Amino acid sequence: MSKFVSHFIGGQIVGSPAGRTAPIYNPATGLETGRVALASVEEVNAAVAAAAAAAPGWADTTPLRRARILNRFLRIIEERIDELAAVITDEHGKVLSDAIGEIQRGMEVVEFATAAPQLLKSEMSENVGKGVDSHALRQPLGVVAGITPFNFPAMVPMWMFPVALACGNCFILKPSERDPSVAVILAGWLKEAGLPDGVFNVVQGDKEAVDALLVHPEVQAVSFVGSTPIARYIYETSTAHGKRCQALGGAKNHMVIMPDADIDQAVDALMGAAYGSAGERCMAISVAVPVGEGTANALVEKLVPRVRALRVGPGTDPDSDMGPLVTRQHRHKVVSYIDQGVAAGAKLLVDGRSLRLQGYEEGYFLGGTLFDDVTPAMSIYLEEIFGPVLAVVRVPDYKTAADLVNAHEFGNGTAIFTRDGDAAREFSHRIKVGMVGVNVPIPVPMAFHSFGGWKASLFGDHHMHGPEGVRFYTRLKTITTRWPTGIRAGAEFAMPTM
Repeated sequence: MSKFVSHFIGGQIVGSPAGRTAPIYNPATGLETGRVALASVEEVNAAVAAAAAAAPGWADTTPLRRARILNRFLRIIEERIDELAAVITDEHGKVLSDAIGEIQRGMEVVEFATAAPQLLKSEMSENVGKGVDSHALRQPLGVVAGITPFNFPAMVPMWMFPVALACGNCFILKPSERDPSVAVILAGWLKEAGLPDGVFNVVQGDKEAVDALLVHPEVQAVSFVGSTPIARYIYETSTAHGKRCQALGGAKNHMVIMPDADIDQAVDALMGAAYGSAGERCMAISVAVPVGEGTANALVEKLVPRVRALRVGPGTDPDSDMGPLVTRQHRHKVVSYIDQGVAAGAKLLVDGRSLRLQGYEEGYFLGGTLFDDVTPAMSIYLEEIFGPVLAVVRVPDYKTAADLVNAHEFGNGTAIFTRDGDAAREFSHRIKVGMVGVNVPIPVPMAFHSFGGWKASLFGDHHMHGPEGVRFYTRLKTITTRWPTGIRAGAEFAMPTM
């Protein structure tokens, strides 16, 4: 039976198939499995109104009580992780093990947020002046919104809303219409955990829903993860309407392989980082930069058979290394990049375009693809492909490798593989990228640190989750007090100096 996925507003499922809708597909089969509601401006306004009504009570709820609700929510996810992973695989296509890993990384942020009483502790200075004390508070913003991408329907929302809720805000989530079910499931589990109605709401939709959130005067802050052009639009529009914004954009992540690196370790790392989740990750490694011809030849010699041996299949098959891409249109886009690489003169060592799976002919599958002799002028180097395509760019020395990384418009993540501590330290300090791995291919920080890139990979002043997340979702208030002591000094007209 075809499913219908709608909004979650004020603690209830709302919306009907009579309004605007969009199809939901199973990427492995290409079959339509349901419809998702597309919110009108009126439905977005209803969600904001529900959040605004709940905001005073939630802000006054003690941090300890907020933490206990998040703890119960965490236990529910732990008990039902397989159920949630199956929904992700059905709508996104990634293999089940990857879906479970995504959920677990999101759960780490929930765990971090359960420390709300500690995270919101204030600072206090006694006797900043005679009989005068100062202390600082972090207070919630009110109603905040998150706009999240298709590639992590559980993890990326959980980068946002647990911290926002722990800080006392009410949250409106606008998930991708490609895989919308997870958001509503999480909303129901939050309610089951004891979250008051209206504190967490979900509006499904497209640009109409996004724009309504960006301009609504009650929405105080917007968090976003997606492509750079849309991140720039989200940032410019929301800040023009007086909102805080953290908008994470695209990426082109390099892995530098030094001559002293363990090549087998580097190849293992590249296989997972380039082809895991079919390359649909903002932290995927899409450019390998071997230093020296000997390093490059050894790397390519070991990579080619590994890429050819990738097991591509439906995400429900436990033997699959890689599932399909998310939509037919996205598959066409990735194929067009491969075509461009060939036309530009890159050496196509492994071609995934011809892959066809018996019984899944209509699925959006694409085999692992590997290019060598890629140059910095090619589109396959410059642009984010977001698919299972790895480009090898050969460089003669370390300086050229570092300059290559620094010259790129994106600065999300990067890695260096080496046994040389001096090279690793120099790379970590010199490189103009927000997240750096040393012999770690995908350097996604743990939840108690913060996630975010540099340059065209981030618009806004704050990274996500961790301490930066707490700062983003709160306002700082400093209070200076003096109590009457029976001594009056009279009026003072000069600037107070204490």
